[in-house]
Parts: sequence; structure tokens; C-alpha cells
Amino acid sequence: MDLLQLEISTSRLLLQTISMKYKEDIFMEFNYKITTYMYTSPPISITETEKFINESLSEIKKGENIVLVILKKDSLKFLGCTGIHDINSNEPELGIWLKKSAHGNGYGLETIIALKTWAEENLDFHNLVYCADKANIPSRKIPEKLGGKVIREYNKTNLSGRVLNILEYVLPKAGD
Repeated sequence: MDLLQLEISTSRLLLQTISMKYKEDIFMEFNYKITTYMYTSPPISITETEKFINESLSEIKKGENIVLVILKKDSLKFLGCTGIHDINSNEPELGIWLKKSAHGNGYGLETIIALKTWAEENLDFHNLVYCADKANIPSRKIPEKLGGKVIREYNKTNLSGRVLNILEYVLPKAGD
């Protein structure tokens, strides 16, 4: 399977391997409002976004992570990014961010369901993990709607200096 050519399709979305084609969208949309509850901080320059994309592609080639852009299927408009980290571990972690204008449309849940299904069909793991800040209710609703259970809670200071109160969810495999 060529992870550099990965495409996952849902009724409304198309998830594709990240590429430089989306560097301006990522740079513009991955801002302080979006990263409030995330470990990372927004890029200061487009060069930082290019570095992120190149590092992501390198990790994909090595078979370590999968990083995808989220596109609206009918228009191919950029909505955000998603991924599966540590894909060869017993507990790969799902992640997602959506641009502000895409919030509230169910795209996050639809994306994570598609990723979870793909992982169950293509990866060998014990559990899938999804982390969210306790204060980020919309993000927490995603694993909770999928039957996720909190297995750990901890504080982590993000790259912007904000202390996050992380809830780590484990998602049950289909049929479990």
C-alpha cells in the first residue's frame, strides 16, 4: 500500500495525503484560534508550513505516521488536516484540526470515523487513541460518540506556553 497516494472517501469528504499544494491553506487556517487546545503552535512563516509538510511526507515514507488533508468532496475545498500517528505501535493516535469556518458541520466526526475504519482494515494495533483538552467540548464529543473511554488524564504545556488538561480516550474496535 502506497501511503503517499492514500485517499479515503466518505459521503461528503475526501482525505488525501498532505502535499505542498495546500501549503497556503494550512498556513492561513492553522492559527492561534485553531491551536488553542493543541500541543503545537501556529507557523510564523510559510517556510514553517513547508517544513511541516516535508517532515510529514518523510514520516509517511518511513511508515511512521499518516498525515492527510481534509477536502470537501464536491468542491475540493480545503477543510483541515488529520492523521494517524505512530501507525506501527500498539496504540496509534488519531488527530484532527479543522479550519474555523468548517466547525459545526460534523466533518470532524465523519473524518475520524473514516480514519478509524481505515486503520481497522489496514493496521495491526491493540487500541486507537484520541486526545482532547478537557475544555474542548466539540473535540471531546468525537471519541465519546464513538464509545471512547477516558483512560488517562494529564497536564501538558503546549508550545505557546498554555497548560492543557488532556483527556486520553481509547476507542473500541468495531465489533468489540
